Amino acid sequence: MDNQDTASPASSEKKKQAKKKFLPNNQYFTISVYALVVIACAALIIRVVMTPHAVSNGIRSVVRLLMPFIIGALIAFILNPLINWMIRLLHDRCRLKSIRVCRVLAMVIAYAFVLGLLLTCVLFIVPQIISSITDLINNLPNLTKMTYQFFQDLEKRFPNLDVSTVENAVNDFLPSAIRSLRSVASNFVPAIYTFSVSLVSALLNLLIAFIVSVYMLIDKKRLARHFRLLIYTLVPESYIQITLQILGHCNLIFRSFIVGKSIDSLIIGVLCFIFMNILRMDYALLISVVVGLTNMIPYFGPFIGAIPGLMVLLMVSPVKAFGFLILIFILQQFDGLFLGPKIMGDSVGIKPLWIIVSITIGGSIGGVLGMFLSVPAAAIIGYLIQLFIEYRLKKRKINPDTI
Repeated sequence: MDNQDTASPASSEKKKQAKKKFLPNNQYFTISVYALVVIACAALIIRVVMTPHAVSNGIRSVVRLLMPFIIGALIAFILNPLINWMIRLLHDRCRLKSIRVCRVLAMVIAYAFVLGLLLTCVLFIVPQIISSITDLINNLPNLTKMTYQFFQDLEKRFPNLDVSTVENAVNDFLPSAIRSLRSVASNFVPAIYTFSVSLVSALLNLLIAFIVSVYMLIDKKRLARHFRLLIYTLVPESYIQITLQILGHCNLIFRSFIVGKSIDSLIIGVLCFIFMNILRMDYALLISVVVGLTNMIPYFGPFIGAIPGLMVLLMVSPVKAFGFLILIFILQQFDGLFLGPKIMGDSVGIKPLWIIVSITIGGSIGGVLGMFLSVPAAAIIGYLIQLFIEYRLKKRKINPDTI
């Protein structure tokens, strides 16, 4: 009895100490995580609302710093399907047994092809574009006289037509344009220096991007494995497979848009060049390059690229400008109804309104590249929102067709 009496105070003391210890609780931990996330989101929203310019400048600085890596990832995305196709070709048709050798040869051939295209552009296309721009600037006084003569002839042929408003706008625009060109000419030496610095920086970034793309393509299996390990580490076990499926579909959307839109824009640019030469339009190469590059932006890209070409041709010949406008309309219809769906399928399933919003935001952050990448990013965000809505409706047992 004495032993029991002496042991009971000790055991009760241990129980009291155990009660004082911190015991983990999953419910409280989840609530704490949610609270921290809400506080962080509120702080971020307040920061964006109070200092929008500082936030946008910070985002631009980060994007500018990461631009070589973004371009490198973009190059790897574009070349990866070509390299995979060449590996299968070398392995199956050329009977090369070693996959490693096939991969090395495929990468060498793919990069040689890309560098060959860039060298061709530098040696043949860029000088012609520069020549076209120089010729356009030299002929600007003649184009100005032709524009004034065009309005005078228009008033003679159609006396009842009031073109004074348009003529006054042209009279105000052309002198300011000439003054701007003269100002550029007077500052030509500083402009050359600035352009040289920008060109060296761009070439350095391009070199870094190529090196990054090579390492990404070499280590793509290792990078994919590390990413899967990260998913298995962070995502709950019951959601791992569905997370991998969603990420795989997002990758398919992004890759289909990047590769498909690149091929689509190249074809549209070549077709524009061919038809402009057939119709004997001036500055065919310069205008076709602009049309092909801006065609990377869905729906509105061809019309955005047509504006400078239309203005140039309007000063040369209004008839050719009208023919060019019809040509762009036909190319846009051909691209939207036949070529685009054939190459890309339904990789960008978002409405034009959201495309405008994404292009505006992407352009303000990353310039032309941001405008291009914002469209597949918006498509991925739309896909994720759609999955979330379907999940919530299914959980609440609501049929979306009845709403």
